[in-house]
Parts: sequence; structure tokens; C-alpha cells
Amino acid sequence: MDIAGSSALVVGGAGGLGEATVRRLHAAGAKVVVADLADEKGPKLADELGVKYVRTDATSEESVNAAIAEAEALAPLRISVDTHGGPAAGGRLVGKDGSPHGLEGFETTVKFYLTAVFNVMRLAAAAIGRTEPLEEGGRGVIVNTASIAGYEGQIGQLAYAAAKGGVLGMTLVAARDLSPLGIRVNTIAPGTINTPAYGKAADQLEQYWAPQVPFPKRMGRSTEYAQLAQSIIENDYLNGEIIRLDGALRFPPK
Repeated sequence: MDIAGSSALVVGGAGGLGEATVRRLHAAGAKVVVADLADEKGPKLADELGVKYVRTDATSEESVNAAIAEAEALAPLRISVDTHGGPAAGGRLVGKDGSPHGLEGFETTVKFYLTAVFNVMRLAAAAIGRTEPLEEGGRGVIVNTASIAGYEGQIGQLAYAAAKGGVLGMTLVAARDLSPLGIRVNTIAPGTINTPAYGKAADQLEQYWAPQVPFPKRMGRSTEYAQLAQSIIENDYLNGEIIRLDGALRFPPK
């Protein structure tokens, strides 16, 4: 699929993975909508690149539909990349004091990291399905973001691992569901990616994780995520797939 001439919705587009993706798709000729809650960084990114920032709550149908409408006004919407984050509850299933994991924290984590991904995917898919088919009947592509924690979550990551595991589990089913519309669905499962969100802690994290990554012995880069997202978008035969982006890292128990 040719990126140029299409509009692209990047949810979480002002964050580390999202910003790198926005820059990459913009450079490839897409009309990009940065859908995020980052009211300081989002407009700055929009002004710098000439893209569109739309304040967007991924958990809200109305909010996501408003961002989609902005994208559709720019060009046919054929690309949706979801990199949004949110609060994540930590803790063991039963703590050292004998208390069970909080239900509210679990539900909140699942809401942001699984339910919101489903919300964006379903609404974006409906919009992409309204476009005219391209060669071989394709209409567009959805790229979701999971985590290797969805495969081997660490101690204290139960809620997060459950949510990301859900994103992994939706991938093939969504691809099959959307095949009559010519919409592909793929998921990137990053390992440890060093993003600006870590701030001053980035160097410490690099020192901790780099020796544990088989090769290359460093944390991943947002630009590498964006490069993979572009490859997924452009490769019409890549569908229903989960791609780990982790330097062959497998999370230890803790």
C-alpha cells in the first residue's frame, strides 16, 4: 500500500513511539492526525510538521470518532496506528501482607490497555471500510501495540500482562473479521524501548536492560518501532501477524 495520499490516524501520536511514527508517516507523504491528550506537546508537533493535532481520549467513542472525522477530511483514511498508554496497576496477585490484588486497578489497566485498543480499532476499521478499495481490494491497515509482557509478564505485572495479552489475542481474529473489507491488522510487541517519557531515568534503565538484551545490547529506539510500522503498512501480504521488537529479549520473572 502506498502511504502517500492517504490519511493516517496515530493514537498516542505525541508520545515516544507515536511521535516517531507520526514523523515517519508524514515524511512518507501521509496526511497525519495526532490523536492524543498531550495538549502541550501535540500542538507543537503539529506546528512543526504541518500535521493535525486532535485532543483524543482513546476510551471514548465520541472522542475517537471526532479524530477519525478530522482524518477523513484530510484524505481517505487508510492507516490507523495505536500507541497510546495510560495508568497501569502493579502488584502481585496476593501481596506479601496477604491482601489480594485490587480489582479497581486491574479494571483500570484493562480499560486503557485493552478496551481502548478495541475501541480505536473498531471505529477506525469502520471508517477505513468506507473508503474505495485499492488494488486487489485492499482498503487499509491497522497497527496495534502490545508488549512482550503479553507473553512473559514479570512478577507484579499481572494486570498489564493480561491487557497486552488481550491485544495479542485480538490480532488474528480482527484480521479474519476484517478480511471481507480488505483491511489488514497486525500488532507490534515491543520489548524495552527507550523513549523520552523516561526522562532522567533513561540512562539508568539503559544500564539495567542493555546487558540483558542478547543483541544489540541496548534498549530499543522509537525510530525502530516507526520503521517497523511503516514496513507493516507497505507490505500488503503481512496480515494477522504479531511481530516482537525486542532484540531477542525474554523478560525474566523480575
